[in-house]
Amino acid sequence: MHSIIVVPMESACPDDQFHLDPGDALRFGRTALPRGPHLTIPHEGVSREAGEITAAGAYWRLSNLSGAQTYVVENPEGAGEHIKVPPGRLDAPVPFEFSRVVLPAGSDLLSFDVWAPRHDYLDRPGPRDGAPTASAFPLDRGKRYFQVLVALCASRLRGEPHAALPTAEELVERLRPFWPSVSPASVAWNIDYLAVKLRLKPAPDTVPGGGPRLNGKKERLVSLALRFDLVREDDLTLLTGKSGAAR
Repeated sequence: MHSIIVVPMESACPDDQFHLDPGDALRFGRTALPRGPHLTIPHEGVSREAGEITAAGAYWRLSNLSGAQTYVVENPEGAGEHIKVPPGRLDAPVPFEFSRVVLPAGSDLLSFDVWAPRHDYLDRPGPRDGAPTASAFPLDRGKRYFQVLVALCASRLRGEPHAALPTAEELVERLRPFWPSVSPASVAWNIDYLAVKLRLKPAPDTVPGGGPRLNGKKERLVSLALRFDLVREDDLTLLTGKSGAAR
């Protein structure tokens, strides 16, 4: 699995994203560099060489190469969690699985997302004398995406193996009591992210000029989740308020 995925603000499909392995770096700024990958942000308020993202295993580091602007890295799923990276700061570690990098640019605030879907776990107690074991299905049960996955699987977990999968609107209604700001767009975003984390292969049923159809992606997610017990019947408490809700 790629360590870090950078999603530009106007990203419309996976081809627009940057996939970084540990040790890889991605520069970003107003002017594209002649060599190496570069996230170009064409705004006169962004420095020509604004910063650099470096993948480091299961997390990433941010260098602020601007001369005057502080960058803010937000956790979109947190309760206002963020870190500030002042001008000139190099290799500031970012601990969030989901991050939004916010750049002040004149009168605008520009942003792009960074995902860190890789989770590493110790193979066994004792000395660590080798590389850690990468989890096959690195799911965090405290995240919104897991609540979306449970909502997708709910009917089949309740003993209806051939039940139709819920539409985006039905998922919104199912999730709204615990996630007041949920929308079809945020549901679709979480489904896209689940497809990345669970390493689903591209579907053969693609829409013209676009990515896989949402229904096909949902079907593959549910099939994988139920086959490997990534969600279980007791996870349905996430949808009833009888257990801790996702952050």
